[in-house]
Amino acid sequence: MLKRLWSQLFALVLVVVVGLAGCSASSGGLVGNYRQDVMTVLNSMKTVLELPDDSPDKAAAQALARVNINDFASRYRQDPALTKLSSFTSMRTALNSLAAHYAAYPNRPLPEKLRTSLTQKFKQIELALQRNA
Repeated sequence: MLKRLWSQLFALVLVVVVGLAGCSASSGGLVGNYRQDVMTVLNSMKTVLELPDDSPDKAAAQALARVNINDFASRYRQDPALTKLSSFTSMRTALNSLAAHYAAYPNRPLPEKLRTSLTQKFKQIELALQRNA
């Protein structure tokens, strides 16, 4: 009888903890404001591009960038108001390029051509955000 009571109490506590954890903010740092979230993802991607390949912080920066990319894509891909913005389409292109490289070549450094292309896309995105586009 006592064992069953403890089991039910444990199950209740577990449900509450999981429920509260699901309601908390995203671990990637996205807040739900499109402009702020774009800048958060851009900054994490810039950090990955700027760190040297032999840096001990590279793996952590890549992991944070992946979390931010996944959170951003899942949060904003279905919003029809954003699909018309040039900042969103440019951001999606940059995210897809980086994600495709890491999916195909997870242990290889970014080629200089891709690095240059992403840097140009980042500038386009920042300009589009300034124009509210």
